[in-house]
Amino acid sequence: MGLLLELGYPTVAELERAARALTARRPGLCALRRIGVSRAGRPLRLLSVGHARRAVLVVAGAHANEPTGGSTVLALAERVVREQRLRTGVSWHFVLCADPDGASLHRNAAPRTLLDYHLGFFRPAGPEQPEWSPSVLPPDRLPPETHALLGVLDELRPYLQVTLHGTDLGGSWVQLTKDVPGLAEPFAKSAAELGIPVEMGASDAAGWPVSGPGVFVMPRPDGHPAYPSMPDDARHSTWYHAHRHGGLTAVVEVPMWASDLVDDTAPHPAPAAALRHLARRLLAEAGQVEGVLSEALPRLSGPEGPLLRAARWALALVPGLARDWVDGPPAGLTTAYVGSVDAFGRRLPLRAAAMLLRVLREAGDPGVPHLEGLVAEWCESFADRFRARWVPLADQVEHQVRTVLAAASHAGGDVR
Repeated sequence: MGLLLELGYPTVAELERAARALTARRPGLCALRRIGVSRAGRPLRLLSVGHARRAVLVVAGAHANEPTGGSTVLALAERVVREQRLRTGVSWHFVLCADPDGASLHRNAAPRTLLDYHLGFFRPAGPEQPEWSPSVLPPDRLPPETHALLGVLDELRPYLQVTLHGTDLGGSWVQLTKDVPGLAEPFAKSAAELGIPVEMGASDAAGWPVSGPGVFVMPRPDGHPAYPSMPDDARHSTWYHAHRHGGLTAVVEVPMWASDLVDDTAPHPAPAAALRHLARRLLAEAGQVEGVLSEALPRLSGPEGPLLRAARWALALVPGLARDWVDGPPAGLTTAYVGSVDAFGRRLPLRAAAMLLRVLREAGDPGVPHLEGLVAEWCESFADRFRARWVPLADQVEHQVRTVLAAASHAGGDVR
């Protein structure tokens, strides 16, 4: 595991080799099996440690652009094997990568700048994301990766599912489908020890109940979404499937680059004006990408691939999201929340531009130089605005490991 951390984020093949090696060392304790195949025929693997019926399921790689989880599941599995107390009465199960097709398209094993990260960026369109697809597709059109996740949840019936996510730039936070009393304290302690800021006003969790600093409880499936225009609604994702068996899901987010500007809980002095400004900027930057896309489309031949589908999906979210920010902001907006919206507004057009750039480069399109300039300019502006500082991969992983173990411990009691 130490060697993998030194080399950067492991590939799916490296994750599988490490899991096989662990299973070979402890064949009576560990098992590695296939739980499904991707749309492109890649296997989805589950590593299990222990044999107790009471289970924790940990999912990595649900979003291709959030690579930390793969390293975390290996570190967690090694620790559970090493420390018998962690598996007393509990078995642990690790999905090595929920979207191997997406992982094959996100190409930056060891990024050192935001520009490095975005030049190999890929995040699928919503219907192609295994955890999100149930919120945007009917049951008969769900991708096989989603069926694999749902099947494992039905088979294991875990009291806790933890899905490992991340953000490019910002802080760490946790999203829960039910409250886990006591989790906020060890989560905050871990972040402080590792120098990782806690995201106090995550825009993803706008208006949600707060269990503690950086720990947010999702609304019930019949509640009102924070952003009504967004089609990929967390309340209808695979995260809530654990509730059918009496369990819950924790989503653990960790940044690749940290910003110390995400934890200011002071009221923002002029939130409405700030959100109007951010909405205008979002529309303007997305419009620049749309302009490049409109000019290039007649020159592109062949079927629309996943990169272009994803870029168009991101751009399609922009008009509604801009309206949501202006029309329905939650009450009592903090400086941290407005900053989180600022970051979110920078990501959407930047990601669309980065994926479109890859498409145009492959096609040798004349629109490449202009788009290269936009991507470089927006990456630099994003990093400067939030004073980005790299979080060592070992610290990203250690924080997720600690948070998963704390969630497993506290969720084992009275889960509300």
